[in-house]
Amino acid sequence: MGHTVIPQGYHSLLSLYETQKGISLLRRLFEDQLAGSLHLHRVSAPLYVAAGSGLNDDLSGVERPVAFDINQVEDVAQVVHSLAKWKRLALKRYQFHPGEGLYTDMNAIRRDEELDNLHSAYVDQWDWEKIITPEQRNVEYLKETVNAIVKALVNTQTFLHSVFPALCVLPQLPEQVTFITSQELEDLYPEYSDKQRENAIVEKHGAVFIIGIGGKLRSGKPHDKRAPDYDDWSLNGDILFWDSINKQAIELSSMGIRVDPAALDRQLTLAGCDDRRKLPFHKMLLDDQLPLTMGGGIGQSRVSMLLLGKCHVGEVQSSLWDPQTIRACEEAGVILL
Repeated sequence: MGHTVIPQGYHSLLSLYETQKGISLLRRLFEDQLAGSLHLHRVSAPLYVAAGSGLNDDLSGVERPVAFDINQVEDVAQVVHSLAKWKRLALKRYQFHPGEGLYTDMNAIRRDEELDNLHSAYVDQWDWEKIITPEQRNVEYLKETVNAIVKALVNTQTFLHSVFPALCVLPQLPEQVTFITSQELEDLYPEYSDKQRENAIVEKHGAVFIIGIGGKLRSGKPHDKRAPDYDDWSLNGDILFWDSINKQAIELSSMGIRVDPAALDRQLTLAGCDDRRKLPFHKMLLDDQLPLTMGGGIGQSRVSMLLLGKCHVGEVQSSLWDPQTIRACEEAGVILL
């Protein structure tokens, strides 16, 4: 069952067609801002990958990919959960150099997602990845990149307000990002769950980047689960903003500096995933045949929700919903696309 809650008194600031125009405009604007800031080139990306390639993102390790057979193809196809590993292999194939990168529209199906105001079985992201040097594998370069992404979001919002004056009632996105490690956040709110910690820190500061997600904290638990074979758990994190409509933190991006051979070796063992060492992608990485990279995904529907003042992700994307969600939205006059 879904967990959709429509805020009391909520109404859309834009008509149905204005919403479609706003989605189209903000996606073009932000895409250009992102590509310019991070020196990215647009490429095409797969909707599905071979199950035996090791390229699919297994997220927290329990989500089931949608799989199917294809006529005359021996391997089973899996609809991607994300393109975290595929992008790194693509950079090698495109023969890009340090400082260059790619971005693409990523469309995924996450069949086991818990449906609520922010979550859908359909995921749409700007997935990006760029080649970095060994000297850039540090927290300062990570922060620099986060600031560039946030600036692109702020610039996009400013332009949207000039086109749609009704959106000016929404709070301006903070240009200043608060950086905090997951361990510092646990120390600050030791009695809270990870989501309660996020809500507390983001409500206070408006825009927050939590550094270091995936590894165990002093409590013995990670802040959140991350697959061991793409992000370096000490050099990754999430960008979160305060959602003034739903009164909660909204994660717009999970990103980070990717594992090098040493980090992959360490994290596969910590996660109990040593069997993956035999997969083609992992063998290439462990043999140091792939470039050092950083990258992430930025939720297109999440950005649309935040910048257009929407309370439910179904207002900015077409998907399927459970009866509770449909009923709650109908009673509140919220139109699901």
